[in-house]
Amino acid sequence: MKTKRELLQKMQKSDRKHAWLYLFCNFISLLLITAYSAMMLSPTVLLVLPEGGDSRKQMTAIFVLALFGCVVFTIYASCLFFRKKSKQLGTLMALGASRRWLAPGLYKEVLLLSSTSSLFGILAGLPFVWLIWNGFRLLIVDSKEMELVLDFRFLYLSALFFVIVIACSCINAYRYLKRTNIMDVVHEEHKNEPVRQLGLWCGPVGIVLLFTGAVLGYLAPYIHSALFASYYPPAWLNLLYAPVFAGLYLIMLHTVVHGWRSHRKHPYKNLISRSMMKFQGKQTVNNLLVGTVLIAGAAFALFYLPTMASSQFATLASRPYDYLYVSPLAQDIPGQSEVAALASGYGLTPCDWHEYNYLVLGMDNTVEVEDEGNTYHLEHRELAGEGRFLPESAFCALTKETLSVEPGTYYAITNKDETGLYWLNCNAAMLTNMTTRETLPVTFAGYAHFDLLSGATGYYVLNDADYTKIAEGLTPEWQERVAAFNMTGEDNYAFASAFFYMLIGSYDPEYAIPSYYDRVDKIYANETGQVYWGDTDSMTRLSFDAPDSTEFRSYWLYMPRMTWLDKNDFLRTYAVFLMMFLFISIICILAALVICYTRCMTIALNNRYVFDDLKRLGASPEFLLAEVKSQSKNVFAVPGFVGMLAMYLFFALILYANDCKMTASELLSLGISLGILALLGLIIYLTYTATVKRMAKTLDIPR
Repeated sequence: MKTKRELLQKMQKSDRKHAWLYLFCNFISLLLITAYSAMMLSPTVLLVLPEGGDSRKQMTAIFVLALFGCVVFTIYASCLFFRKKSKQLGTLMALGASRRWLAPGLYKEVLLLSSTSSLFGILAGLPFVWLIWNGFRLLIVDSKEMELVLDFRFLYLSALFFVIVIACSCINAYRYLKRTNIMDVVHEEHKNEPVRQLGLWCGPVGIVLLFTGAVLGYLAPYIHSALFASYYPPAWLNLLYAPVFAGLYLIMLHTVVHGWRSHRKHPYKNLISRSMMKFQGKQTVNNLLVGTVLIAGAAFALFYLPTMASSQFATLASRPYDYLYVSPLAQDIPGQSEVAALASGYGLTPCDWHEYNYLVLGMDNTVEVEDEGNTYHLEHRELAGEGRFLPESAFCALTKETLSVEPGTYYAITNKDETGLYWLNCNAAMLTNMTTRETLPVTFAGYAHFDLLSGATGYYVLNDADYTKIAEGLTPEWQERVAAFNMTGEDNYAFASAFFYMLIGSYDPEYAIPSYYDRVDKIYANETGQVYWGDTDSMTRLSFDAPDSTEFRSYWLYMPRMTWLDKNDFLRTYAVFLMMFLFISIICILAALVICYTRCMTIALNNRYVFDDLKRLGASPEFLLAEVKSQSKNVFAVPGFVGMLAMYLFFALILYANDCKMTASELLSLGISLGILALLGLIIYLTYTATVKRMAKTLDIPR
């Protein structure tokens, strides 16, 4: 070597290991963000996840967590790269290289590494999405609705993250070039980064802050609504979740500085690993924090799956009828004779057949009317929405239960757990015949229970005399029928599917309306000179051409309840929902595991000289391996335990706060979620063992 440039090239060549680590970190971050944003903005997903719905909000919230984690991870990778790079810079400065001479080569190298790794990460994101999505279709469930369509505007998010990566690398390059003390630059990589050592109180306080922030942030909108009745909860209330992150930081700080075991009896046990973690604790705390957030996001996404499934399957076994369907009286659809003729071809015979008419009436209520800004006012409307009313005798015959409805009262039909109350109007004081506009004064008497008529459409029960009175003059367009039956013989999916498509084929196109399209609300809007929102929103347009779509089966007003169909088509109907949240969990857990692995390998590389000294002092391979395990165990175990436990408890809080009770299906969901956490813990453990092997190989520790 005769020139400084040759020396620089040789140093760069000898330091490839750290350059590859930097490339790997950027590559993984861009791959995960690209894949997540591609899925999140895919028309396939957005068509199924309703705008403004909880599922889309959860998807966005977890994306924010993943984005936060990947940003912190990228900044950490950049800082780590320059800590190693500082030795090259300091050596060349000591040999007389000026900062002006070093700057072009440094910026060129940094830009090349950052842009190359980031671009490859973006490009790899697309096949990554394709492989996971189509693997799900191949191995689990496939349908026409599962055809993946990408909106390439997701690349804007990837481009934004790409800019963040480049900016971080350039800022760090500028910061290191501005340093004046050459010896500080040379020894930068050997400097410790101890965290501020707080007392033993920081751990318990962190736990309190964690749960206080979660409860306060979740309940804040409800408290705000109770205190300020005319104002919608503002977005800044989400800042009340901030104590969660402060609590997590204190918990991680306590882990690094003090640990969670007392060392009074054995003060020298794992002293080396505890000291390494403590004196290099700043980056360790940051990594533990990010890993915890990502694992919590993965757990939350996975909890969505059993919640959907348990509520569906918990009611199937207890249904009194295998088939129930409702239909408008003005529409000619298959009756008992047509169903019997179809069933005979499958060796079946309908039995226990019940068929009754009911009325669609207008109901009054007090509704929220939006004003300018974030305010609203309450307004009483005589025509606030529609309700479907069965006579008392028909309800008792259908359910085979006794219900006494006093004149002038009505009951609202809900499920046995009384969790389906959101769509019910329990405040009505007047019912309206929508043909004659005759009214009937009523009061709410309580709840009647029948799971098959509980859902997004409100069903009610009237006294027989009141029913006859309000029904006078009501035209067929405001009347409907309900039919329910079982089968003699071995019921099967083939018949259920054939009956469903026969039923669909009998409907006129005008009845392809969703359950949330309210004709009474439409009439009120038109009579007051307004345009009903349902006539302008594309969400209210269903099609009989796509009867297997999630949108149709979830929201069609007259969607039948068929046990065999509901049981066998569940995966196909909700495949996009399930796939999206499974994909989210994969993204989050991969990011968390990569961060934990990178941190452990960094610890090994930074402290190689410590382990070399221990070898010279006669430390056995078993002792060195125990120190490696002790060091890496906290990096994996603490984020996994805290993230999964905190999210499990928060998930239980959500289930309880929804209706202030725990139903059988919710308890089942919590039980399944525990099993999911066990599987997640196993994945973390297997990654931990693989990381320990890699660390031992890097440090030349025999196993």
